Amino acid sequence: MPASDTVTDIQGDPARDLALLVDAAREAGAVAQQFTGATARRWDKPDDQGPVTEADLAVNDVLLRQLRDARPGYGWLSEESEDSGARLTRDRVFIIDPIDGTRSFIDGNDTWAHSLAIAERGRVVAAVVYLPVKGMLYAAADGGGAWLNDAPIRVSGRDRLTGARVLAAKPNYDKRHWPGGVPDVARHYRPSLAYRLSLVAEGAFDAMLTFRDSWEWDIAAGDLILREAGAVTSDREGRVLAFNNAHPQVGGVVAAGPVLHDGLMAALGVRKP
Repeated sequence: MPASDTVTDIQGDPARDLALLVDAAREAGAVAQQFTGATARRWDKPDDQGPVTEADLAVNDVLLRQLRDARPGYGWLSEESEDSGARLTRDRVFIIDPIDGTRSFIDGNDTWAHSLAIAERGRVVAAVVYLPVKGMLYAAADGGGAWLNDAPIRVSGRDRLTGARVLAAKPNYDKRHWPGGVPDVARHYRPSLAYRLSLVAEGAFDAMLTFRDSWEWDIAAGDLILREAGAVTSDREGRVLAFNNAHPQVGGVVAAGPVLHDGLMAALGVRKP
């Protein structure tokens, strides 16, 4: 990622907003690694929304303080903060998942991530996905390309669906989704949704699918990183992803290079808008 100047409170500049997110993500990583996943206190969220740990909450507190102090005019949407309609009145909003892949964190694995994004009028303009244990920091600013650490990244150029390396959970291969038959692809999986999106952005895999409604904080950062790496992102119906919705979910995610994305939409029986 190109070097940046010291972060200043200049709002609405994607490059400076990205520098802020990078600093915040590194601080989040330092805080999270003070905890041990197996021994960190944990709770189960209601409605089968998964676990949360004291590390998630500690990271959220640090990010809330650091980011809101730097950009007090921005709205705030985080998995670990009570939501407020106030964010809907702001042109720019932070969209944050303090720890994406909490189960992976609890299990002591290294595939959990911090996912930080800034959306402007529904479109993500600055984004970071940081895996501190792996030392991998994906970043993008609107118009500035996508980066993994200090190297530019690019989506795979694969144009054939058969044999493509696809990141998706098993339910996405249910035949009800595929009117022409489930495609013959190489199936892979990673527990963090933000990491899955980023792996496609760097070309390590060819596509990523999730047909379940997806929380914005899981996918906002990955959306921009993918687009800046040359990918096409959409919901499961082929619609452009939009963020800072009143109910902060979108209708699944399909991400791949442009030609492969077209192939996936065709296989799903979707006419692209």
